[in-house]
Amino acid sequence: MLYKRWRKISTEHRNEIALRDFASGKRWTFGELFSEGEKCGAKAEIVFPSGHSPEFIFQLLAAWRENKIACPLEHGQSPPKFSGTPKNCIHFKITSATTGNSRLVAFTAEQLAADAESIVATMDLRADMPNLGVISLAHSYGFSNLILPLLLHGIPLILAPAPLPEIVRRAAETEKILTLAAVPTMWRAWHEADAIPGNIRLAISASAPLPLKLETEIYEAHGLKTHNFLGSSECGGIAYDKTNFPRTNAALAGTPMQNVNLSLQENGCLIVRSSAVGETYWPEKSESLGGGIFQTSDLAVLKEGAVFLRGRLDDQINVAGRKLSPETVERALLKHPQVHECLVFGAPSRDAERTEIIVVVVVSAEPETELKQFLLQSLPAWQLPREWHFVESLSANTRGKVSRADWRATFARKRA
Repeated sequence: MLYKRWRKISTEHRNEIALRDFASGKRWTFGELFSEGEKCGAKAEIVFPSGHSPEFIFQLLAAWRENKIACPLEHGQSPPKFSGTPKNCIHFKITSATTGNSRLVAFTAEQLAADAESIVATMDLRADMPNLGVISLAHSYGFSNLILPLLLHGIPLILAPAPLPEIVRRAAETEKILTLAAVPTMWRAWHEADAIPGNIRLAISASAPLPLKLETEIYEAHGLKTHNFLGSSECGGIAYDKTNFPRTNAALAGTPMQNVNLSLQENGCLIVRSSAVGETYWPEKSESLGGGIFQTSDLAVLKEGAVFLRGRLDDQINVAGRKLSPETVERALLKHPQVHECLVFGAPSRDAERTEIIVVVVVSAEPETELKQFLLQSLPAWQLPREWHFVESLSANTRGKVSRADWRATFARKRA
């Protein structure tokens, strides 16, 4: 199904530029990209496209053409071991492991196509506004926003080898207008370096919460609205902020994507229903995924057609019997003008009366006493972090995510 769709797209747009690789200077029309893809073969039953180059696309097309299963990998990532595969599955995504261990999610061709259709329609991706590709092609975000729109909808792609400010600026020079999908850490780096290209017409941010302060600063400096995008490896796009002006509420994720239906479980967690929801986890299945339904761990409020996030159920901190979402403290702390980044999590307490303590890792030159006083202006005393750790950076991974689970484990090792 996917290769048939690609053949149709490559025929209809045969003489139009499809792909430009900034690193090598090479470019391909859709017709040339089809011909180049025909040269690549898939030797194994499961193909593992990897890297950030045209070779990723050629490997994927070989898997589609020969009806093999594809499982994209990050650069240097070891292939997972498979013991059989679910029926009709043609693709595996590896979850990001932000809050725990990574898992495999199986997809059919129809589910991948449904996600791409929803993204292109909701975000209004256009053939005259190529994607500038700097995010991981293997991650669900990059695969669905860059690769699938190229192959299934004829949206051209420019591959930049790294998200460095100068590379992004130079890679954007040859186009009149562009779409740039990135993560908050990239947007921050480009903004601070004054390197956001002036021909960006659609700016998208996903994979991690987009700070209000950063969104507002980019808009004031460039007149560019950075659109917050909520998605998941298990189901693709969930919600998107279509508005033309910066948000005033950091909890706002946006409105549901086209053809996506959202509701809440009794515990307040978001339920996603759509044709893009993955088939199953593999090899260990879960009742939370399947049958077109994904039961997330995201605590949310649905109000006036919009989605407001309140944190994750599995991240909640139990402070002497009272539940606290770490995002509550993070959002309050990020309002301080001298706080650049922060991450809050719970850790076991040595005090028998307190189940957990609140720990914060923060990037700021302000002293702890000053930040505590600042938080007391908006939070009750019991929500203040008990332990403060000041660092130079939170070190997001290649997907732009800061792993709460990793920082919690690091804290536990230092404490032991």
